[in-house]
Amino acid sequence: MLAKHLITGTIIPLKTSDTGITALSWMDDYKVSHLPIVNNVDFLGLISDVDIYNMNDFSEAVGNHTLSLSSPFVYDYQHILEIIKVVSIQKLSLIPVLDSRKKYLGSITLNKIIDGISIISAAQSPGGIIVLEVSQNDYTLSEISQIIESNNAKVLSLYVTTHDDSTKMNVVIKINKIDISAILLTFNRYSYDVKASFSEKEDAEDLRERYDSLIKYLNM
Repeated sequence: MLAKHLITGTIIPLKTSDTGITALSWMDDYKVSHLPIVNNVDFLGLISDVDIYNMNDFSEAVGNHTLSLSSPFVYDYQHILEIIKVVSIQKLSLIPVLDSRKKYLGSITLNKIIDGISIISAAQSPGGIIVLEVSQNDYTLSEISQIIESNNAKVLSLYVTTHDDSTKMNVVIKINKIDISAILLTFNRYSYDVKASFSEKEDAEDLRERYDSLIKYLNM
């Protein structure tokens, strides 16, 4: 998923003539703490609420104020994972998007990034989640996929998290099967350390058990 697919149409950029009061009002409306400053289609920079609070006069035009950030932005062709890296490092509430000529196209909010993550991680697709802990030297994607596919299932998404103080890493797998009990047994048979598993079926059964218990209690 690319930056151009995540641009929101709700964010209006500031002009250099807009005041700090206007900027703070829009930030409150948009639920963000940053706004781009644009001259026609030329991106001038990003101003934060902290920048404005540091102004001596909120009625002063934002174009007269020195920005604290080094004009962070992403190009329209950059992948969502690159966008997340910039937003995370800079601690941004939104990120401007520019074309190859560095002309402003729009902005991406955190909500749009979450929507994008939901799509690429198949979060909205029905299925189960398995978390494995493996040694970095023992990690074999082909074997993990083979175990899942041998149980007539498919990997919808997979990501890995590592730890600075350990050679272990967690492999989080989203599978297109709600009943993952057979897959868990196979992983155990192959001596994989299953740290956690989540199944929509289990959640439904748990709710049913709680409902039945409530009915029995009410009927006492």
